[in-house]
Amino acid sequence: MADVPGPIAAFIVAEVRRARGAAGMTQEAFGKHAGFSASHVSAVEGRTRTLTTEFIKGSDVALKTGGLFERLVAELGAPAWFLPWLDAEREATQLRYYEPNLIPGLFQTEAYARAVLRLDPRLTDEDVERKVKARMDRQAILDRTPPPQIVVVVDESAIRRVRAGDEKMMGEQMLHLIGCAVRPNVSVHVVPADVGLHAGLSGPLSLARMPDGSWVGHLESQLGGDVVDKPNDLDTLFERWEGVRTEALSRRQSLDLMKEVANQWT
Repeated sequence: MADVPGPIAAFIVAEVRRARGAAGMTQEAFGKHAGFSASHVSAVEGRTRTLTTEFIKGSDVALKTGGLFERLVAELGAPAWFLPWLDAEREATQLRYYEPNLIPGLFQTEAYARAVLRLDPRLTDEDVERKVKARMDRQAILDRTPPPQIVVVVDESAIRRVRAGDEKMMGEQMLHLIGCAVRPNVSVHVVPADVGLHAGLSGPLSLARMPDGSWVGHLESQLGGDVVDKPNDLDTLFERWEGVRTEALSRRQSLDLMKEVANQWT
């Protein structure tokens, strides 16, 4: 009876619980089909009992998923450290992203995401394609009803950075970003290059406001990432966020700049 690692378990349990609720199944009815008692189901969902592969297989049977949850555990397209943030991102009512170097993942095209992921020499072609699909699936929150309110800040270098031979790809990416930026729930702002040094250059950050009004942050580095929920740490992230947001152009000015850049490659 194999246990599922903690970060992945939290993600899978949340998804099983959502699917059970969507199917209108009580814990008792779900357990009967999955091969577990209602108290066992309650303990797993309450995270007081370890999630096992047997429970995952039973969940697939009960929910008639065709083995979806078992495949998710085996071939999850996101690293384990990123899963808690994905869960927060899906539930958030408001999202804030700052990215100094790249177009944020929520607004990447397949081609751009593929090019970025291929920069990691450890990934096989199969790994890259799986991660591209996971990134595209993540973008479903943009069409959620109601959608989250999203504010994005990027450095000008992020929208101008292109590798020789990738001009067409970057042109398509810029048009896609502009299309996202004109959505009523999305606001994209660019920090112009002439600002020079500013508080955000130490790295990207993300913030999510949850339905209960609380906030969760996320920081990513070369070695992984961390979900931030301690008040003092969140205060620091908000200070950094405000620092980059005040240096950025207005929404209209940013759109004009993005269109100017897109015209270079289209």
